[in-house]
Amino acid sequence: MLYSSQKDPLNRTILKRLNPLFPEMSDMETWDVIIIGAGSAGLSAALYTVRSGLGTLVLDEKIAGGTITNAPTIVNYPGFLEISGAELAQKIADHAQKFGAVIHEIETVTALNLHGEIKTVTTPTATYNAKAIIIATGSHYKELGVKGEQEFRGRGVSYCGVCDGPFFRGKHVLVVGGGNSASITTLYLSNLVAQVTLIHRRETLRAEQSLVDDITNKTNIKILWNTEIQEIKGDKQVRTVTLKNNKTKQTQELKTDAVFVQIGEAPNSQLATASGVEIDEHGYIKTNLHQQTNLPGVFTAGDITNHPIKQVGTAVGQGITAALEAYAYIRQPYHKKHPIETITPISKTEKTSKP
Repeated sequence: MLYSSQKDPLNRTILKRLNPLFPEMSDMETWDVIIIGAGSAGLSAALYTVRSGLGTLVLDEKIAGGTITNAPTIVNYPGFLEISGAELAQKIADHAQKFGAVIHEIETVTALNLHGEIKTVTTPTATYNAKAIIIATGSHYKELGVKGEQEFRGRGVSYCGVCDGPFFRGKHVLVVGGGNSASITTLYLSNLVAQVTLIHRRETLRAEQSLVDDITNKTNIKILWNTEIQEIKGDKQVRTVTLKNNKTKQTQELKTDAVFVQIGEAPNSQLATASGVEIDEHGYIKTNLHQQTNLPGVFTAGDITNHPIKQVGTAVGQGITAALEAYAYIRQPYHKKHPIETITPISKTEKTSKP
């Protein structure tokens, strides 16, 4: 059994020095599988690799859970009529740990050597070896790129409604975006603040119809169509924004206490790219139905992949597939002898799917 304090890189370093024989505390730790990223995909993969009998280490630069921990509520994950993202993430993490997955939080991977039979993963506190790697590093929130956004980040500019919404109870806030994330954040904030103004650069929302209906029925939600933010202004906090109608070209100043940016996400693929993993023109890792990359023994899952659908359910499914394929790669059971396939881009036909 691994000591619980091994989650803390500093404690693990101390334990190494005090007791060289401490379990899993050698200078070069060796695992069957190392999973990079502890979001929905990574944690689901961990559950299946450990249940397959593979020694599994999960590394994440933040706290386990991934971006779903920022979701105020999830209503489309099978089996739960409604659950917060943080609670769902914790349940998946607990499930994986119950069967033996080792999760190191706040341990950033700084380098990868993915060539050869044994792969090497380097962090500031340790070097690890593994027979197979699953990259599930997910994505990060896109920024508006407008004047004042960086200046007022943390002082009224936010990318997480759950994290920062409670600070603006009874006030007026803006949400920027038009998809599911923006709609869910808008509805969540409408239960806390006096007024929410949803800013969308198009004429219709791209969210699920049930979310659109809920927004329409809320009296303290206002939508500004065909509108984009030009600048965020304030003093110690956000005070106003400059808005422009992209059809009429008219501008206006609008008072607000906060701006919640929900315009999508971009892949965290820099580390993978530097290690020789192929990505597409948008920065997503190329993969196939077996979650294989172009490198033998290196698999991928979740929002980091070029799969067209970015949902918790698809991330979980890809994580499971990656785990079972990693098992097949390492153990090569009699019923699973397929070779590493050539990665081909997902065609336009394959990308067409029902919501």
